[in-house]
Amino acid sequence: MEGYHKPDQQKLQALKDTANRLRISSIQATTAAGSGHPTSCCSAAEIMAVLFFHTMRYKALDPRNPHNDRFVLSKGHAAPILYAVWAEAGFLPEAELLNLRKISSDLDGHPVPKQAFTDVATGSLGQGLGAACGMAYTGKYFDKASYRVYCMLGDGEVSEGSVWEAMAFAGIYKLDNLVAIFDVNRLGQSDPAPLQHQVDIYQKRCEAFGWHAIIVDGHSVEELCKAFGQAKHQPTAIIAKTFKGRGISGIEDKESWHGKPLPKNMADQIIQEIYSQVQSKKKILATPPQEDAPSVDIANIRMPTPPSYKVGDKIATRKAYGQALAKLGHASDRIIALDGDTKNSTFSEIFKKEHPDRFIECYIAEQNMVSIAVGCATRDRTVPFCSTFAAFFTRAFDQIRMAAISESNINLCGSHCGVSIGEDGPSQMALEDLAMFRSVPMSTVFYPSDGVATEKAVELAANTKGICFIRTSRPENAIIYSNNEDFQVGQAKVVLKSKDDQVTVIGAGVTLHEALAAAELLKKEKISIRVLDPFTIKPLDRKLILDSARATKGRILTVEDHYYEGGIGEAVSAAVVGEPGVTVTRLAVSQVPRSGKPAELLKMFGIDKDAIVQAVKGLVTKG
Repeated sequence: MEGYHKPDQQKLQALKDTANRLRISSIQATTAAGSGHPTSCCSAAEIMAVLFFHTMRYKALDPRNPHNDRFVLSKGHAAPILYAVWAEAGFLPEAELLNLRKISSDLDGHPVPKQAFTDVATGSLGQGLGAACGMAYTGKYFDKASYRVYCMLGDGEVSEGSVWEAMAFAGIYKLDNLVAIFDVNRLGQSDPAPLQHQVDIYQKRCEAFGWHAIIVDGHSVEELCKAFGQAKHQPTAIIAKTFKGRGISGIEDKESWHGKPLPKNMADQIIQEIYSQVQSKKKILATPPQEDAPSVDIANIRMPTPPSYKVGDKIATRKAYGQALAKLGHASDRIIALDGDTKNSTFSEIFKKEHPDRFIECYIAEQNMVSIAVGCATRDRTVPFCSTFAAFFTRAFDQIRMAAISESNINLCGSHCGVSIGEDGPSQMALEDLAMFRSVPMSTVFYPSDGVATEKAVELAANTKGICFIRTSRPENAIIYSNNEDFQVGQAKVVLKSKDDQVTVIGAGVTLHEALAAAELLKKEKISIRVLDPFTIKPLDRKLILDSARATKGRILTVEDHYYEGGIGEAVSAAVVGEPGVTVTRLAVSQVPRSGKPAELLKMFGIDKDAIVQAVKGLVTKG
């Protein structure tokens, strides 16, 4: 077979010894912790030994080296064996393994990126392969480097639809630098997995998705060496038939042992049994990588030129996003765009036209799109921008949540927010997205209200750590800012003010323009209002909001194209809570909307200029 050299008996025995040492470490660590998943580790011992000490190429003392092969442990509950591998490789002290799951240790119950050898957090099952696809796509098409990507999945998590979104993606893009290993150990958490040991069905499914699929005995180091040595012009799936709790007599292949450590006396006995099979203490050294990944710098990416809009001209912020991203793409060849078959609505097609090699079509698979972006962003290789209708990011909330736990730097642009999209109706209207993204730790939520602000939001997002969300709208609205206006994260803008302002009105996107229209109507009745554009909903400019409120008799009115829960009104209320003499009145969408013209819907749900006029008058007369 091409490129395969059978290891000699000595190497095969050393790999068996390594696998058994990994078993012992996993049992010791989980017993010391009093929790964890030793049986899930034991089924994967030979796979991990062959991967890390025969197949993969990496620098053991520099786990994040850009040239290294990548490994993603999608079945994150098997973390103890991943930690055991890095102790075996010499990166972690052996003694540290016994601190598993302690508050004083970095060895969490599931992999997290405070560990140098963990690129993406896993443990919410079914997500590792999507991230691995993003790494492999980056290696093949952006870095054009020889590093390979390996991802180990449990058979239980293969019931997740997101796994098959990733399988489809890898097949479509012929990611021949990607290997997925299915650890088919038959047993799930509370029951056997649906296919149990029907490995032929797994093989057919993988082949149907465009993968080269090989069935192996997952406890035979020789079969594993041979399978990993096969190179094809398509992604490879190794379907490893294994037994949960392998090597633990009385527990192997038995139900009701998932996530249970061995009691101390039992662990001691089992460790002795396994240790008696180890023939040599000699460790296998990791094979170093080929050093051909380009050096990359994604710091401080700036727009090549200022915005070129004209005050009063009209443009939808969704279109301004597409133009801005295409422009930023000229500043760095590491800006990439991903979309879920909505590029002619989100306007990411403008980026695709100008930078076709850096656009990834993810098709209608939003969960996978987010995971791909997370994978592309690992080791600071790229700056990804994903776009789709904001409503459709809600189905990827778990992937977004895990991206935050992964300390990932990804940018998500959601278009078609609110009832202002009009005739398409409620299934297409994002009315929960601000609540969702505000709840994500360390996130930044941009809500630009014109083309200039949108262009600045895109530039700032590219340079802001964490999860960035940009909310864009469908209607065309007037440019209100000059091209040299300075925007910063957490800095609101006073768009309209006078010394006689009676109420501070806070709107964003379409409702900011409704507030400005309301101000014109109110002026005729000798009532002036101060109008604020928050620009970022998180972080919110608390100081400017409070200063404005105090200048307008403590009255704040928020108006938003979003449900009441979790949006601008609640963000502002939280910012001013406990401030004496400050009151917040909120206008938002109160029920599931319907189809209609944008103006009709803004009116029906009480967030248009007339509703603002009424609310302001009510506050003024009440005062």
